[in-house]
Amino acid sequence: MPQRKVVRTSTVVLLLGSVLLASACSRLTFVRQDTSRGKYEQIAPEVHIDPKNNARDTAYTMTQVAQSRLMSGNTQGAVDAAERALKADPNSAEAHSLLALGLDALGRPRESGPHHRRAAELAPERGALLNNYGIWLCSNGQAAASLDWFDRAANATGYDTPDAALANGAACALQAGEGIRAERNARQALAAVPTNPLALQTLARIEFNAGHGLEARAFIQRRLAAAAADQETLQLASQIEQSLGDTAAAARYVQRMRTEFPPDSRPVGEK
Repeated sequence: MPQRKVVRTSTVVLLLGSVLLASACSRLTFVRQDTSRGKYEQIAPEVHIDPKNNARDTAYTMTQVAQSRLMSGNTQGAVDAAERALKADPNSAEAHSLLALGLDALGRPRESGPHHRRAAELAPERGALLNNYGIWLCSNGQAAASLDWFDRAANATGYDTPDAALANGAACALQAGEGIRAERNARQALAAVPTNPLALQTLARIEFNAGHGLEARAFIQRRLAAAAADQETLQLASQIEQSLGDTAAAARYVQRMRTEFPPDSRPVGEK
């Protein structure tokens, strides 16, 4: 939901899960995103639309199509479907959110931002949408502005993954230079989910920056045990070991980084 200074803010992985349709009311449920590579945790919306209204029925149908296409990797098709949903119902928070997710996946953040914001404005009680707009802000040079949205998401009634918003907020607070807030949010995330990879990596970075090598090592080891490593995690682990004088361990992490993330494996356009 990459530092990527602790995380890479240039990239957000979008992994959407299976659909659950409830018979009593029309609903689309997306499972929470895989954060095994330590990225921000961006979460697709759960859709609640009354199909009795014809326009909303059309919007609901096209939102289903958009979701299905995102899941199958047809990102442009998902964007087209979400745009059709919005033509039918311009006030559909779910359609705005799905359009934003599709545009993010296509590498079009300037276009996705207004839709993330509109989704959050239309559904201010929906933690997932607030979280996603916070991610967009932080990923587009507005880390300080993102923090309030993560706070709102974490405190949203009925939001069942507040650790996601807390961990995202911690990473972005650190990026904004608010170390105390970053540590507080990261520890709150770990209190809820002790294996949250982003919170662990953020605390490892905080301890490393403070010159607390042993504490940083403990957090980065927990991070590596919690989920698959990304390039930034391995680089930080190497830096920590180097600061502790264990050059052999540092070299092993560097070798892993070179083996698992060779230069030609980076996404197109990433430097």
